[in-house]
Amino acid sequence: MIVGIEGKIEKKEPTFLHINANGLIYEVFVSINCSSKITKNEVKLYTTHIIREDAQNLYGFLDLNEKKLFDTVIKINGVGPKVALAICSTFTPSSFSQIVSSNDISMLKRVPGIGPKGASRILVELSGFVIDGGSDDESSNATNALDAALALESLGFKKDVVSKVLKTCVSTNTGELVKEALKKLQK
Repeated sequence: MIVGIEGKIEKKEPTFLHINANGLIYEVFVSINCSSKITKNEVKLYTTHIIREDAQNLYGFLDLNEKKLFDTVIKINGVGPKVALAICSTFTPSSFSQIVSSNDISMLKRVPGIGPKGASRILVELSGFVIDGGSDDESSNATNALDAALALESLGFKKDVVSKVLKTCVSTNTGELVKEALKKLQK
């Protein structure tokens, strides 16, 4: 798994870069926001490596919050890497977080490839999405709750059941939240 890349830019387009990393040239897809922030010939990016049956693609990010946004939205059913990159190109992570918290479907529909149904589904799935703003306890607790919810859903529990159980939990650490919720779900 490729989690980062550093090298010289051989070619730059608004939505992708060709990066020469010690003689190997990688094509890395980036958001328009990320591309516009790159002004130098050398770059270091955090990456998400997606392997599919017909392709292996790298998606690059200067900002860890943008990577978190991308990684979170591609887990939603019906949202692929192209739509996730379009979201990252249209909104900053903090503005996206505000859109989710205010449940603003009309703003989300501005993203190419997202219609009313897709926007509604994204807002429902990401009801607890928070970006990392530092050591704010409330945002880290919400992030831990979101991570715990994703973990429990990956184990096969229904989203609505998971959210109800997590609201009754008192733990704040992700691991402890998962353990406490599992005990309650087994009853």
